[in-house]
Amino acid sequence: MMALLHQTFYNGVQRGCLHSLASQKAMLKLAHHSWRCLATTSKTNKNGYLKLLPSVASALANNQPVVALESTIITHGMPYPHNLRTAQDVERIVQDNGVTPATVGLLNGSIHVGLSEEELVAMATAQNAVKSSRRDLSWVLSKRLTGGTTVSATMVAAHKADIPVFVTGGIGGVHRDGENSLDVSADLTELGRTPVAVVSAGVKSILDIPKTLEYLETQGVTVATFGPNKDFPAFFTPNSGVQSPINVTDAKEAAELIDCSLSLGLQSGILIAVPIPQSLAADGDLIEGAIQQALSEAKNQGITGKEVTPFILQRVNELTQGKSLQANEALIRNNALIGSQIAKELADLRRCKGQSSNQNNNCNNRTFPEVKGHEPGGRPVVIGASIVDLLASVNQDNIMHTGRTYQGSLQVAYGGVGRNIADCLSRLGSRPLFISAVGNDEHAQALLTYCKNMDQSAISTLSDYNTGTYCAVLDNQGELLFGIGDMDINDQITPQMVSTWESSIAQSPLVCMDGNIPTETIEYVCRICKENHVPVWYEPTCQMKAKKPFQSDAWKSLTYVSPNLNELRMMYGSLEGEETVNFDYETSFTDQLRECLQLSRILLQHIDCLVITLGENGALIVRNTEPEDKLICGKTNREDEELLGMTSAVHYPIGNVDPDRKITSVSGAGDCLSAGIIHSILQGYDSDTCIKAGMMVAQMTLEDSQPVPACITASTITPETVQKWAPWQPSRMM
Repeated sequence: MMALLHQTFYNGVQRGCLHSLASQKAMLKLAHHSWRCLATTSKTNKNGYLKLLPSVASALANNQPVVALESTIITHGMPYPHNLRTAQDVERIVQDNGVTPATVGLLNGSIHVGLSEEELVAMATAQNAVKSSRRDLSWVLSKRLTGGTTVSATMVAAHKADIPVFVTGGIGGVHRDGENSLDVSADLTELGRTPVAVVSAGVKSILDIPKTLEYLETQGVTVATFGPNKDFPAFFTPNSGVQSPINVTDAKEAAELIDCSLSLGLQSGILIAVPIPQSLAADGDLIEGAIQQALSEAKNQGITGKEVTPFILQRVNELTQGKSLQANEALIRNNALIGSQIAKELADLRRCKGQSSNQNNNCNNRTFPEVKGHEPGGRPVVIGASIVDLLASVNQDNIMHTGRTYQGSLQVAYGGVGRNIADCLSRLGSRPLFISAVGNDEHAQALLTYCKNMDQSAISTLSDYNTGTYCAVLDNQGELLFGIGDMDINDQITPQMVSTWESSIAQSPLVCMDGNIPTETIEYVCRICKENHVPVWYEPTCQMKAKKPFQSDAWKSLTYVSPNLNELRMMYGSLEGEETVNFDYETSFTDQLRECLQLSRILLQHIDCLVITLGENGALIVRNTEPEDKLICGKTNREDEELLGMTSAVHYPIGNVDPDRKITSVSGAGDCLSAGIIHSILQGYDSDTCIKAGMMVAQMTLEDSQPVPACITASTITPETVQKWAPWQPSRMM
């Protein structure tokens, strides 16, 4: 037990990676699940059944515009191969306009938001696809059937995926003779309760358009015609003879309308009706005659419910000798063009306003704990790595490297020092801006889905690099056989990338960096923070990376550093010009304390506080002020001069630990220690509460397989909870 606790606060904890897990035997077995399955269907995310295509997840994470697209037009709206060709063309139009397409469909028990090329083909050729409205979602998913999503079901998916703009051909409505049959499309009800903007060619002309608009008014849905007048379109033709309440003249005006509606939190949708260009429209009289004949045939054949619309569309196409189909294809392409322009304008507008384009963030309705000690509007900033950790544990001994297969278990965790700290701060309520980078791959998709609790607006997606990944292979004694790391993407967190958020850094109450980012980026951030008097916390991550700020004068701009003893030795060696540092020798606890005090003196000439982790012996807090002085937060007026050096050193033991407590993983404990301290500093707590809070949060990670457990919440840390957890007093060493 004590050995495990030692690792909790020591470098063996491996800040944010699974290197530390190499010494752990208690692993969660994920039998019969491949990595792909875990990455794409994890139920730990808030949306449960959602599966986002990597390109869609990437765009959403970076606040880039995304357009949702329905799939009943593929499964029920057109015959093959017209359906596939149209779906491909529509996605291409969206992409050509700088927007990410997200075609929604139901496959294998998941709501797919974004379909791969293979999945598009599967939808287009499916023989028994279910036309799926809101009411059908649970049944189709539970039976793992293939389903084409209607307007209502696609709106549900878009809303859950935080996509505010959805493009379709035409919405459903009140059927002709609907006052007697009560046949009213669920699309109308969905528009009344789901805050998504639907861009369509109005209402299908086979329906009762005046009654449909009356119903939408009852539902509180804003209806606007896109263009110079209010003429409401009739799907195949640009004018139905009925007018919309309002019109929007261009994409920018439409985006402003959508943004205002989302900001008000009305929780209802908007219908943007886009007339089909006159040059592409079908002959109105021909279409109307065909509709009347098709309606009569449907009635005579007893066709009712959701089967009516596909029957009539197909029959109208036959009666018009394909002219209606041509118009159908033309209008969906035109809608895709207009919808993409609107989505792009909306993303730009909300970005300029400093808001996320993800409407479900509820930025305007959400309340956050007051962050004390800094200017209004400033947020903590975390800059560092996002890493997917894979741990393979072999059950057998006498492992031979002969290519054979061994039985074992696999564990997946989402780590990275910066990600862990940002995740923990987010759960505690400090809402940090997290600057990081991921690839455009399934690892990124899984990680971003898991991190839905975090602000992902500053996570860049780099298509030419893999998401940071570390894989450790352990023998049956828990010892590391070998590890494989793919971390090249962290080198791309360059000063140029980070400079995008320079104003946020300059206004931040505190900036935290991990040692995974390049040295030049560390130096750049230190310069910006120095110029703007912003405190900086440096998390070393490992021995070799500990020295990065100390290879130049950048270290003189650091306010907090959180090393273990070996990392402290490396920092000291870098400043003293020692090329080699001995990390292998063992010393007593008394000798460790003495060494820490000696090595800290030179660092404290410019650094305000060192949080030195000492394994099973807790942590040593060494400062150039008295221990009761508050830890620095917000704008400081410290000049660039040498400080007093070491003034106080306080030892914090790890506290009382239940000897029967089962430790599942120590990964992330060190990062949560830092996050707990940082959060408490931001809240303005006294220094003793800050340090104890960090240690309290760190111990909460030990029973969870993830580096940052979900049990950490905004109510975890208060002066009362911390005092109850640790009523004891620390020991002052000097």
